[in-house]
Amino acid sequence: MPRLSEERREERRRHILTSAWSCFSRNGFHATSMDDVIAATGMSSSAVYRYFRSKDDLIDAAAAEALVLVRDLFERLLERRPTPSPSEVLTAMTVEARDRGEGQSYDLTRIAIQAWGEALRSPELEARTRAFYLAMRDSLAELARRWHDEGIIPPQADPEQIATVLMTLMPGLLVGRHLVTPVAAEHLIGGLGSLASALDGSPTS
Repeated sequence: MPRLSEERREERRRHILTSAWSCFSRNGFHATSMDDVIAATGMSSSAVYRYFRSKDDLIDAAAAEALVLVRDLFERLLERRPTPSPSEVLTAMTVEARDRGEGQSYDLTRIAIQAWGEALRSPELEARTRAFYLAMRDSLAELARRWHDEGIIPPQADPEQIATVLMTLMPGLLVGRHLVTPVAAEHLIGGLGSLASALDGSPTS
C-alpha cells in the first residue's frame, strides 16, 4: 500500500478531530465513547487509533483547540491598527462568544466549558490551561498599556487590573450563551460603565 502524503495524513487527522468535536459538542466528553467517534469518522477503528491512542488524547486535543479560539481573538485585536477601543474589544468578545460554531457541526465554545472541568481532574491539562490564561492575560495587559499610552484610559488606571477583568469576562460570556442567555454587547458595556461609576463614587444621574 502506498504511503500517505503528509498533507493527506493531516487531512485524516483533522477529520478525526472534527468528528470527535461534533460528538463532544453534542454529548459531552464522558458520554462519548471511542466507538461513537469512530462511527462518526466513517473510518476503521485501526485507522483512527493510528492517529489517536485513546479518548483522552482526543479530549486533550479538543481542549487545546478550544483555548486556541480564545487566543486567536485577542491576537487579532492586538494586531489591529489603530488600537481598538475598549468598547470595540468588548463587542468583539460578545460576538465571538455568541457566533462561534454557527453553521458548523461542532461548537468549540461548548467544548471550552467542558475543558475547564476536565482541567480540574487532569494535572497536566490544568498546568497547560493555567499557563495559557496567564499568557493571555499578558497579551491583554499589552492592549491596556496601549490604551494608557494613547490616553484612552485614565493615567492612574492599572493595565494589569484591566487585563484581569477582560480575561475574567470571557468565561462568563460563554456560560451566558449556553446556560443562561447570550449577552448583548450594549448590556455588557452599559453594565460595566454603571459599575465603574458606582465604584469610583461618581453620581449616577
